[in-house]
Amino acid sequence: MTEQGIDVIAVNFSAKLCMCGCKKTGESPAQAAAKTLGIPLETIDITDDFIGIVKNPRYGHGSNMNPCIDCKIYMLKHAKSLMEKLGASFLVTGEVLGERPMSQRKDALNLIEKRAEVKGILLRPLTAKNLVPTLPETEGVVDREKLLDIKGRSRKPQIALAEKFGIKSYPNPAGGCLLTDEGFSKRVKDAIAHNEFDTENLAILSIGRHFRLSGSTRLVVGRDQSENDVLLSLAKNGDMVFKLKDHQGPISILRGEVTDDFIRIAARAAAYHTKLRSEGSVRVDYWKDGSTEKNTVSVKPAAKEEIDKIRI
Repeated sequence: MTEQGIDVIAVNFSAKLCMCGCKKTGESPAQAAAKTLGIPLETIDITDDFIGIVKNPRYGHGSNMNPCIDCKIYMLKHAKSLMEKLGASFLVTGEVLGERPMSQRKDALNLIEKRAEVKGILLRPLTAKNLVPTLPETEGVVDREKLLDIKGRSRKPQIALAEKFGIKSYPNPAGGCLLTDEGFSKRVKDAIAHNEFDTENLAILSIGRHFRLSGSTRLVVGRDQSENDVLLSLAKNGDMVFKLKDHQGPISILRGEVTDDFIRIAARAAAYHTKLRSEGSVRVDYWKDGSTEKNTVSVKPAAKEEIDKIRI
């Protein structure tokens, strides 16, 4: 679009699913991409609405918990409402016909346009020649001959374009929305079943290993130092925090009902996820988030069979 002299403003719809800023700069992937491309960026938090979409999508979920069609309709409706404020005359997305099985079939593309009420003003330049011309094309604002006809699952043409434009950092083609991930989707289903899929719990679902101790109690165990740091930042008043006393190991968060039994189970699970799992006894500190008063419990690391029973 910029090669054709079109002024572009990027719009990023963000939900609090993960702490995915770039490690060196603290920028989100969207911020880094906009900076690389030299275009302004509008970031819009849609967490509250997004939760409702995931729970009850009109057009259903994909192979996991991904409500792709409802999600795209929502984002395009929202983008359309921004057009006047931003002085925009049409919308652009990077969709490619046939690239995604749920939302990028031709019938799905047409349905999304209709429900979002963006027919004629939604341009998909990577695959435009496979689709009906849009108003920007028929009115001569955009030269259709310079648009592309990419289609299908292969990403080779997109990777070649990225190289041409000097874009070196982009998601793995097999990646994408966390809701397409089977493991993450299990956590979402579990959270919905236990009335925990809300703004308060959303971010923590993408971090660490998760365990269900009761209908109201979840344990999260960090997998590395970066996750330990994130878990500490996500701990809230009432959470119980666990850390090995004498050794390096995971940070764990116990959220929900806290009993003496749950404290021991959490400590044993934390000890299991270390090199000390064969030891007879490991000391684990625990404290309420925000408190400086620590307690210590000595436990035998949990057995694999015990861990498997409570794993989400």
